[in-house]
Amino acid sequence: MICQPTSSLKSKSPIPRATKNTKSSRGPTVEQHGGKYIVRGGACEMLEGDWNPKRIVILQFQNMERAKAWLNCPEYAEPRKMRHRTAKTRMIVVEGL
Repeated sequence: MICQPTSSLKSKSPIPRATKNTKSSRGPTVEQHGGKYIVRGGACEMLEGDWNPKRIVILQFQNMERAKAWLNCPEYAEPRKMRHRTAKTRMIVVEGL
């Protein structure tokens, strides 16, 4: 069986009061759902258009169902709430890699 890899792309604009433990509490939940980080921060440069994210995160999962299961799992509920309090986030899921 071949699974189509799926990526979740998030752009974030951190709010200054964000703390380090918001990052450390997410990693294990991603791994528990078979995901892995492809990009986690780093320099961003806009080449076209008017999208200017401050930070990019790309996660890879086996398929969309696994990505959605991670996003909505009980283990990620608190870190997700914390992310909503500490950053303005846009997130999409894309099939294929």
